[in-house]
Amino acid sequence: MDLFTSIIGSLNDFMWSYILIVALIGLGLYFSLRTKFAQFRYLGEMGRLLTDKTTISAEGKRGISSFQAFTISTASRVGTGNLAGVATAIAGGGPGAVFWMWLIALLGGATSFVESTLAQIYKVKDGKDGYRGGPAYYMEKGLNARWMGILFAIIITFCFGLVFNSVQSNTISLAMEEAYSFDRMTVGIILAVLTALVIFGGVKRIASVTQIVVPVMAVLYLILAFFILITNITMLPNMFVIIFENAFGIREVASGGVGAAIMMGIKRGLFSNEAGMGSAPNAAASAGVTHPVKQGLIQTLGVFTDTLLICTATAFMIILSDQYTTGIDGIQLTQAALSFHVGEWADTFVAVAIFLFAFSSIIGNYYYGETNIEFIKYSPITLFIYRMAVLAMVIFGAVVKLDIVWSLADLFMGLMAIINLIAITLLAKIAISALKDYREQKRQGKDPVFYSNSIKGLKGIESWEAKPETTTEPK
Repeated sequence: MDLFTSIIGSLNDFMWSYILIVALIGLGLYFSLRTKFAQFRYLGEMGRLLTDKTTISAEGKRGISSFQAFTISTASRVGTGNLAGVATAIAGGGPGAVFWMWLIALLGGATSFVESTLAQIYKVKDGKDGYRGGPAYYMEKGLNARWMGILFAIIITFCFGLVFNSVQSNTISLAMEEAYSFDRMTVGIILAVLTALVIFGGVKRIASVTQIVVPVMAVLYLILAFFILITNITMLPNMFVIIFENAFGIREVASGGVGAAIMMGIKRGLFSNEAGMGSAPNAAASAGVTHPVKQGLIQTLGVFTDTLLICTATAFMIILSDQYTTGIDGIQLTQAALSFHVGEWADTFVAVAIFLFAFSSIIGNYYYGETNIEFIKYSPITLFIYRMAVLAMVIFGAVVKLDIVWSLADLFMGLMAIINLIAITLLAKIAISALKDYREQKRQGKDPVFYSNSIKGLKGIESWEAKPETTTEPK
């Protein structure tokens, strides 16, 4: 196992040091410029679209709501990465890692916009009164590269459905062990049973669970964080100094600490907000909206919600407590930081928070695997085997060592991101054209509506009708 961990670590170092850092930052900046920084210009529109219920499906209401698609993707984003991942980044890269998490989120908002808009454009009807889509679908239909779509579908199914879910259960079991001295295997079995009750119920049940769990727990967590910041308000200026000194400071450059801060910040930032990884587009495609750009903007809001709010709240609490200098790592560092601020009851609060956050991530991650299995070939037997494998990995993750599951997560997350970033770079002009169409209709005072012929030369479209020569568009 030590040799296995060493090999995975070497592969991660190469991929993240020489490929992904350049790709994520470079393409994030490129997409920001191409969209004229849509991730900032449309912030108000993003909030309004959360309650958007318009649809142009000839069959009536089809797919899930914009808000439900937002909560499914946020359920996957808001989980271990927000509590344990941030702690791991600070423990391994110092407070400067927080700055790089912010940067990857700000630039990643544009990347998320492009991939989620493409997912909506190339989505398909799933035969169950809903939609499916994501990178595998726009690789096949937009790039005419089914082989690429199948490769991505296999990796995301293994990565999210199996590896990432072992990370989530690992964090839950550690939190429960720290707070209540629970046996980790017992926690894993209970978690697997609860997961089975949801994932055998389909996307509608997944949506109904996440739309309740995610907002409630996120608000409670942010309220606690805000209370801690207010009670430590005099320390905030010094905290920002520490973050920026560690991100750019001369001492850190001399000691190599900046490299560690950048590496850990980008790794954990991507794990948490998933911008460019190709996961959130699977949820974005499931929404029934009148224009693809609507989900592109909503998923951008998801990136900001995840990193700029929840991850930042965790980071501030950890840095203000100074517990990151004690050698503690992962979820136990977050628990120690909260206990420092509000007392021992924080262990219980974090245990409950991570349970709900990570549990919602497990069922969100499961859905990503399911939709990609159906892309390859729909088979009830294959789907059943996948579901059982998910449950097995939930139990496995609960008892295995922390460093093994994080190393595997980093490896498959990186492979996913590389394949997806190549695809969305080649298809970026389609998303940019969709944004121009959306902006022009908004300028005319319309509720934007998209058609398969809204973009000249667009091919491979199944779920959008062609615009008639004369039509009365919905107001």
